[in-house]
Amino acid sequence: QVQVAESGGGLVQPGGSLRLSCTVPVTRFRTSAMAWYRQAPGKQRESVAMITGLGSTNYSDAVKGRFTISRDNAKNMIFLQMNSLKPEDTAVYFCNTFRPQPAYWGQGTQVTVSS
Repeated sequence: QVQVAESGGGLVQPGGSLRLSCTVPVTRFRTSAMAWYRQAPGKQRESVAMITGLGSTNYSDAVKGRFTISRDNAKNMIFLQMNSLKPEDTAVYFCNTFRPQPAYWGQGTQVTVSS
């Protein structure tokens, strides 16, 4: 059983910040492109940020300039620094490989942005 662990979510006011962490036991993690996804109530899951094994990044238009994805290859971890949070960022956040694998969908971590 693959265990994926996302953490760092919570309740934050608009304009606030959170840092999400995720451990994914991916084989050959160092060379695997990884991504953060989110799913808001009543909406489909969407990709918000990705990072290649070499550290190149890409972001959805909705979070560009506010979110930063990073990785620690020694620990098989990825991170998502979220700044200037908006109510529309409210969602459950997940990590997975860039081409998501069913086995790597974890429970996610809830992010709620509300005053």
